[in-house]
Amino acid sequence: MTDPAPSAPQGDLRALPDPSDARAITEAILFEVRRVIVGQDAMLERILVGLLSGGHILLEGVPGLAKTLTIRTLADVLGGTFKRVQFTPDLMPSDLVGTRIYRPGEASFDTELGPVFANFLLADEINRAPAKVQSALLEVMQEYHVTIGHTTYPVPTPFIVLATENPIEAEGTYPLPEAQLDRFMLKILLDYPDASEEAQIVARSLRKGLPPREILDAEGLRALQARVDDVFVDPRIISYAVALVEATRRLTYWGAPDLEPYVAYGASPRGSINLVHGARALAVLRGRRYVLPSDVVELAPDVLRHRLVMSYSALTDGITPDSVVSRVLGLVKAPQLDMTAEPTA
Repeated sequence: MTDPAPSAPQGDLRALPDPSDARAITEAILFEVRRVIVGQDAMLERILVGLLSGGHILLEGVPGLAKTLTIRTLADVLGGTFKRVQFTPDLMPSDLVGTRIYRPGEASFDTELGPVFANFLLADEINRAPAKVQSALLEVMQEYHVTIGHTTYPVPTPFIVLATENPIEAEGTYPLPEAQLDRFMLKILLDYPDASEEAQIVARSLRKGLPPREILDAEGLRALQARVDDVFVDPRIISYAVALVEATRRLTYWGAPDLEPYVAYGASPRGSINLVHGARALAVLRGRRYVLPSDVVELAPDVLRHRLVMSYSALTDGITPDSVVSRVLGLVKAPQLDMTAEPTA
């Protein structure tokens, strides 16, 4: 006799979605998160794009916009292990990755692994940590392993860093180095909720609701990430993504000589890679098995804004990375695809 299928929590009689239906799963994930988080729909969708692509995510917004709560709720819905590290100026690399501890009774060293050994690592206020800590985090973000002593320890899979930073506070902060910023797939900017959303937030704070259900475990998330690999990408879309990134480096060539003095360095090839990978994940969220040029257009600001190194004159004249990306999107023509030739099932 087989064991019965797991039931939903008491008071919640909705059935879990079919694991083979990627769109139904992502919609169920968003539904559960929205039971806790009001508004911020664009942020939630972008975070799911990063999760499905296996990319690290940087959230920037003023305090009180539910950045930490969103990430913690997503970890509850997606299962897996979750660790949170509050970054401070006195944080040490060993506080993050772990260290070797001497045991006098056994006359030997033991290794204590740090909080990076989790499926979801929340790096809260990441720009408050000094350079040594940033370097330690950079290794694990890029290499997916940690070296302690003479031994290398792989982090669990999936492994995703979700970091937050406060843009209005400069005292006691360390600007993230460009090499580390480039490791984040997306940089998502958060804004204040509108009046109706804020009223819902206040109303929800007056009562305690049911906790969100776990829709997937770590194994299920890996399977969902594998579905992204099956999404078809037309070569013309790859060329379009590369052209967008190249345009940030050669603004005069692409017809924006007035912006040339404002961009010291354009986006790296990771920009092109992440545009295409993110577009595939967005196609899965939209229930498609092929990428459209509009997917690339939608993700371009989040993928490219933190990869542009702006000059001092840009700061003086109020030219932002987003304004440069917007201009580039208007200069580089998107390909016209014959959808009858694309796979639809």
